[in-house]
Amino acid sequence: MPNLLMHQADAYVPRSKVENTPTPPSTRSWRPIPHTRLLETVEANLKDKGFFITSQSHGLSHNHNRYFGLLEIRSSDEAEDYRSIIGVRNSHDKTFPAGVVLGSCVIVCSNLSFSGEISLSRKHTRFIVRDLPELVHQAVDKLLSLRIAERNRITRYKDAQLTNLRAHDAVIRAVDSKIIAPSRIPHVLKEWRSPTHSEFTKRGMSAWRLFNAFSESWKGSNLQTLPGRSSKLQKVIDAACNRVSHHNVAA
Repeated sequence: MPNLLMHQADAYVPRSKVENTPTPPSTRSWRPIPHTRLLETVEANLKDKGFFITSQSHGLSHNHNRYFGLLEIRSSDEAEDYRSIIGVRNSHDKTFPAGVVLGSCVIVCSNLSFSGEISLSRKHTRFIVRDLPELVHQAVDKLLSLRIAERNRITRYKDAQLTNLRAHDAVIRAVDSKIIAPSRIPHVLKEWRSPTHSEFTKRGMSAWRLFNAFSESWKGSNLQTLPGRSSKLQKVIDAACNRVSHHNVAA
């Protein structure tokens, strides 16, 4: 099966490594969740809802205290050119709460982007392990309901045509929002003007093409930061599409 983390900087590990990662001892106010317990609970919820997990990848960093897993899910209504991804993340060093996030992976290039992150708790509180099944059930329900909105957004990006001026403006806005570093501007513009993957030229100068120019430039970056950057990028691309719509109305 494909390694969904192969383009990312996070340390890829086999699932057995995650299963064998020790969980720190609890304190009176903090109950760390075992990485594998969270993963198995999410998997069980997805299967109960009729989804097939067709591939998975796992990453550990910071002395195995931080975990990020990716589960490719499929159902009977999948798109042809991308797959839905469920991201699972957890920390044993109190860096961030356990959470799940909806994402997509473009088949031709393995570009990853995320949206709709849901934290399972603000911190690993006293009864978190006991309440985990219900918390995950609610979170996965919310994520799966967002799949329709995510699909509609991608369709809109594919249909929206951008001028070079609007694309360049979006790149500058992305730098201002810290979605990319200034040093990545040439990479994004190269992918916009002449995509590495010809599939992105089939719809002309589309917002989907620009979105993937950004996600292509993220390869090799810290996976933990992608949910936040993806959410910011969607706002930038949405704004570019809205300006196109308003221009067409005015015309």
